[in-house]
Amino acid sequence: MTEMTGAPVKTGETALEPVRKNIRVRASVERAFRVFTTEMDSWWPRTHHIGSSPMKRVVVEGRPGGAIYTEQEDGNNCPWGTVTTWDPPNRFIMAWQVSPAWQYESDLAKCSEVEVQFTRMDDGTTLVELEHRGFQRHGGACARMRETVNQDGGWGGLLSMFASKASENI
Repeated sequence: MTEMTGAPVKTGETALEPVRKNIRVRASVERAFRVFTTEMDSWWPRTHHIGSSPMKRVVVEGRPGGAIYTEQEDGNNCPWGTVTTWDPPNRFIMAWQVSPAWQYESDLAKCSEVEVQFTRMDDGTTLVELEHRGFQRHGGACARMRETVNQDGGWGGLLSMFASKASENI
C-alpha cells in the first residue's frame, strides 16, 4: 500500500501503527468517492453498528462537521462519526466516535480518525487508501480497538464490500 501520513503512536512503551488498507475499484474516482461516502448505506453491513436496536440505514452528511450516524429500527439515531474534512472526489476524513466498548464517544479528544483517499489510476480504476490512526486517544483499550478494526471483519472486509458496490454496472 502507498503510505499515507501518520507516524506510529507511542502509548507507554508500545507504538501503535495506523491501520492501513487499500483496494482498487473498477470505477471513476467520482463514483468511488460518492459510493464510499454519501451512498455508504448501499454497502455497509447491517451488523456493523453501535445502536440499541437493529440498524435501518447509514447516513453520511457530506460536509465538514457533518454527522455520520445510523437510523435504528426503534426510531433513534445513533451517531458514530463526524466528517472533519470533505474534499470530493479526492478524500475525506472522519472522527471515529466509537469507544473501545463500542459506544458513542462525544469527546473528539478521545476519538481516533479515519482518512480515505481516492486516486485515479492510468488504467481507469481508482485506488482507495484508508488509514485509521490516532488509536492512543482511546486510552487504555487503544490496542484492542486497533486490533479489532484490523481484523478480517474490520476495514479490509468493509473495503471489499465497498469495492463490490462501487464496481457494479460499470
